[in-house]
Amino acid sequence: MACMSDHYNAFEISPVPAPGPDAVPPEPFHGIYGMPAFVTIPTDDLAASAEFWVRGLGFFELFAIPGTLVHLRRWAFQDVLLVAAPGVLDEAPAMSLSIACVLDQVDSLVESCRALRPDCVEGPRDTYWNTRDVTVITPEKARIVLTAAKPFDPAGQEARNLAAIGITGPDDTPGGPGTPDTPGDNAEHA
Repeated sequence: MACMSDHYNAFEISPVPAPGPDAVPPEPFHGIYGMPAFVTIPTDDLAASAEFWVRGLGFFELFAIPGTLVHLRRWAFQDVLLVAAPGVLDEAPAMSLSIACVLDQVDSLVESCRALRPDCVEGPRDTYWNTRDVTVITPEKARIVLTAAKPFDPAGQEARNLAAIGITGPDDTPGGPGTPDTPGDNAEHA
């Protein structure tokens, strides 16, 4: 297991905003880039699946090859390829795909998904690692976890949970350990 000092703050490459009550989700990203990772999901009803992902989960159609494929996206690096294929599973697999959102999006995403498929949502539930998660089963039986970071409370139970496994929370003071303007365990990587 790597020592936590082997890691450094690289949040500037992520579209995910810092957690907090005023967190604003980034705009949908319409640019073209080499995708570092994406998920391909087979569906026997491409139109119905695309409608659920767009209207329920907040994705947009980046492009489509009619009858074959729909490339969906939300934020940068949240790419999903729906591919026409026969024989959708009867049950959702144990494997899931987690997609970041901000805390104030959770309720509206749940409402949108339930409006399209009333029994498709489980949760929300708060996690050991300081997120609020909702599991959505899509029409093609993909298990999607919408996950939103909660504001970090250094005195809270989640902070103690993380500290117990060697993860320390952010230092809110300017010039705190590991920030670019002050040497710390991660300064050499910044």
